[in-house]
Amino acid sequence: MSKRDYYEILGVSRTATAVEIKKAYRKLAMKYHPDRNTGEDREEAELRFKEVKLAYEVLSDDQKRAAYDQFGHAGVEGNAGMGGGPGGFGGGASFSDIFGDVFGDIFGGGSRGGHRHQRGADMGYNLELSLEDAVKGTTVKIRIPTQVTCETCNGSGAKPGTNPRTCSTCGGSGQIRTQQGFFIAQQTCPTCHGRGLQIDSPCPECRGHGRIQKHKTLSVKVPPGVDTGDRIRLAGEGEAGENGGPPGDLYVQIHVKQHPIFERDDANLYCEVPIPFTTAALGGELDVPTLEGKVKLKIPEGTQTGKLFRIRGKGIKPVRGGAVGDLLCRVVVETPVKLSEEQKELLRKLDESLAGGGSKHSPNASSWLDGVKNFFKEMGF
Repeated sequence: MSKRDYYEILGVSRTATAVEIKKAYRKLAMKYHPDRNTGEDREEAELRFKEVKLAYEVLSDDQKRAAYDQFGHAGVEGNAGMGGGPGGFGGGASFSDIFGDVFGDIFGGGSRGGHRHQRGADMGYNLELSLEDAVKGTTVKIRIPTQVTCETCNGSGAKPGTNPRTCSTCGGSGQIRTQQGFFIAQQTCPTCHGRGLQIDSPCPECRGHGRIQKHKTLSVKVPPGVDTGDRIRLAGEGEAGENGGPPGDLYVQIHVKQHPIFERDDANLYCEVPIPFTTAALGGELDVPTLEGKVKLKIPEGTQTGKLFRIRGKGIKPVRGGAVGDLLCRVVVETPVKLSEEQKELLRKLDESLAGGGSKHSPNASSWLDGVKNFFKEMGF
């Protein structure tokens, strides 16, 4: 095969940058690699592949490229060849070697990645709060189990006075590759389990893990206005990292316990207020609770069950800002129970008196009865 100009083979100009040369090589090597060409085209593809590889070996090396630019093929003869190895592809001409840098980018560094510092795992903690503490804010101490860096070996996992060595299986990448034809798979190294290091003399304290489990106590500052589902992030309070990596974070998940009086809806509070039927009929004032103390609630005469009274500004100030909510009181008229004979007689007299007034004393009941009569009439009952 006659020797063609290397720039012409790769399809680049003589002023092409290293990045442009590499890009052109990848494209052509992918096209002509024998694993992708079978049948009658395989022999031609092998020759073109060798030609492309040789051109790249020269033009990707600064010294070889300079010699080639000055003296042509004579300047690099003896420094680059096309033979050697099984199949005639030269040393390192397998598909995985040629495109190792490509797949290394995809899988996270490949064999060139070295020993990576791994960030520690994030942790979670469920914190239960009373409604009062959630609304006003508080500081809570929590005790959590966590992985911390071993002080004996400073996280290396090796016995003091010794050092880990580069894994002999993966070369320190923490990953190994297997190839079947065109397909390349990558998996965690079974020898070092992804660390890229081997420890011949493990630390007696952490047994080679570089981390040990301990409990630690933390103070969590809960801001006013938090609600169920909110999270507080404590940076750097998660598990310790591996190979000297930074620790993870701790996320404190808020859960507000059910309150015996109030229900919360965003910034508003709701409560149910039972009132005697005499107060509902005659009107009056009641003391109702808030999170800041008691307030007077005026009940107008003739109040019905379900009436909602709003006390402004007695709700909650949201943690993310905004106006303070309101307290909404829903009254429930209570029917008296366990009456004495005297009380029953008084109610009978009251009922007779009310009946004499017609529908004006019970407009809702009268309206409902009229509706029932009309319904029966339309149905033919």
